[in-house]
Amino acid sequence: MGLKRRNKVSAEFSMSSLTDIIFLLLIFFILTSTLVSPNALNLKLPSSSSTTVAPSSIPVSITRKGEWYVDGKRLSSSGKLSSAVRQRISQEKGKSRKDITLTIVAERGVPIENVVKVMDLALSLRVNAILATDPSK
Repeated sequence: MGLKRRNKVSAEFSMSSLTDIIFLLLIFFILTSTLVSPNALNLKLPSSSSTTVAPSSIPVSITRKGEWYVDGKRLSSSGKLSSAVRQRISQEKGKSRKDITLTIVAERGVPIENVVKVMDLALSLRVNAILATDPSK
């Protein structure tokens, strides 16, 4: 008998749902990668028993050797701190000054005068300032 099958197997694959998933994963990794490393310097921070996590807009790092960094970029002197922070604040488009936070990342052993200098700058610029610490174990 000459019976033919009418149902043919379709070997097509729809890529539309796969591309949606890939774009969602891409967005997820882009957003989480910005939260992973707010500053790229390896500093030994003072320890704290607090586990509060605050959002950071602009990290200001101070090393024991007296080196100053704003957003991971080294400054030639502490006198350039104010202009570098002002420039970085102007880059924060769409945020009010109340939403901008200076994170003071001072290495253990840094003179307190340097930390106070950054706090005074934050006060004069009317932005929030927080001190980054290493949670105690």
